[in-house]
Amino acid sequence: MAVIKPVFTATASAPVASGGAVTTTLNPDTTRYFATLTAGMLGATNTTIPAGSFVDDSDTAITALPALTANDYFNVYINGVLQQQSLSTLATDSLVLGATTPDLSAGTPIQLEIVSFANVSSTLSTPPNISAPVITITS
Repeated sequence: MAVIKPVFTATASAPVASGGAVTTTLNPDTTRYFATLTAGMLGATNTTIPAGSFVDDSDTAITALPALTANDYFNVYINGVLQQQSLSTLATDSLVLGATTPDLSAGTPIQLEIVSFANVSSTLSTPPNISAPVITITS
């Protein structure tokens, strides 16, 4: 006996999503550190500022700078002027500036600002309405 297979032709509409809302909460954490260059920090090719030379916003000496994560960035200000990020390297033990005398001299103020966006959360505050597809069999 022969096998008989039914053959159907059908079309379907795409589901449609409407409405819905996501609430994102962003609480950046900013810390600032301050140092004054000394002659001993000025090297032949770089200026290295040890972590112990910095104080925080409350004028408390620090022993280590924060380790940056993928959610962080830092800004360096020399004498109050924002510098290009490529001119400095930040590690937990020091800040290295790609500049020396005559551009820098002892007594120059350095500000380091670190911003972290690690404290971010998103929640689905209103679920979307998603329609079911309409399937139409034509034969």
